[in-house]
Amino acid sequence: MDSTNEKKPHLSPPARYFPPRSGHYRVTPDLHPLGTDFGNGAADGQIFQFDTQWAHYRTQKERARSEDLAKYYRNGLAAEDQRRLQAFLVQRLCREHPALFQLQTTAGERHLHCALSGEQLRFGAEFDFIDMLDSGLQPACIDGIDALACQVQEDLSLVQREGDGDRLRCLHLCFPNHWAAADKFGQPFAAVHQPVAGMAELNRRSGPLIDALIQRGPYVRFAWGLASDTRLNHHPEPPPGEDPRSWAGRDFAPEGGALYLRVERQTIHGLPDMDAALFTIRTYFTDLHRLRNTEPAKCARLAEAIASMTPAQRAYKGLATGATAIIDWLRGAPEASR
Repeated sequence: MDSTNEKKPHLSPPARYFPPRSGHYRVTPDLHPLGTDFGNGAADGQIFQFDTQWAHYRTQKERARSEDLAKYYRNGLAAEDQRRLQAFLVQRLCREHPALFQLQTTAGERHLHCALSGEQLRFGAEFDFIDMLDSGLQPACIDGIDALACQVQEDLSLVQREGDGDRLRCLHLCFPNHWAAADKFGQPFAAVHQPVAGMAELNRRSGPLIDALIQRGPYVRFAWGLASDTRLNHHPEPPPGEDPRSWAGRDFAPEGGALYLRVERQTIHGLPDMDAALFTIRTYFTDLHRLRNTEPAKCARLAEAIASMTPAQRAYKGLATGATAIIDWLRGAPEASR
């Protein structure tokens, strides 16, 4: 592992995103070209973002994997496609972050050196995974996708077309927001999104949408909701010993309680040689108590967006009973410093 005397890579603070900026809640693809300027400089053009919270994200992935790897990781890719995906991930990491990832070829093998974890991933000449050195992960990584997912702050999902349909063929989901990998794995895109309130029209047009995601792009889009904690992992099944209500993170009481905007930045990169599209999902939190004091106009826009939701959309976001109180609080005057 890293020596204490070794110079650590410089990491910037997390990027900031505020998708409710329009003041209206809509269920649309809302696809932007990757690299669209959202005020975060070079990070807006990257699939994988690394920041000062990397160690926290890594620790939470370790906890999820040690609880039950199969609960958070499912992979049904053919061997050739798995090699292709591993090659893409390695090459993209080295391209976007050359100070953090270096790839060396020696004796017919490819060695990926990961500066943040201190781990070395060994691949064969065709990017078939061999093993990972200098790692204390338990359980040990079972393949290259698992090993690579442990290096980044994003979750990974891959949709692949098969014949006249499509399936979710790979899912490394340590930070689920009230959904489970086991429930979605192997399902068509439309079935995966069927529970999303307001998604019916998009699901009817899922075929052309999947085609665009594979053949065009890359894209970035955002999803958002509210949370009463900053827990990254909100799997619908709590780990043993966890209180289900506390684990859910939707115990909303804005007056005196914690309230956060939970944002997912999703990038979509087409992989035509696999007839697939890779989704990355990165989670961010904004403390709404702080935002109410520093940028009340944003809180007002968020209140408008929540007010524009249908009852079904509020229920899906966990706001069936608390929306009115939250809207009133967001529209209120700044409070004393917390």
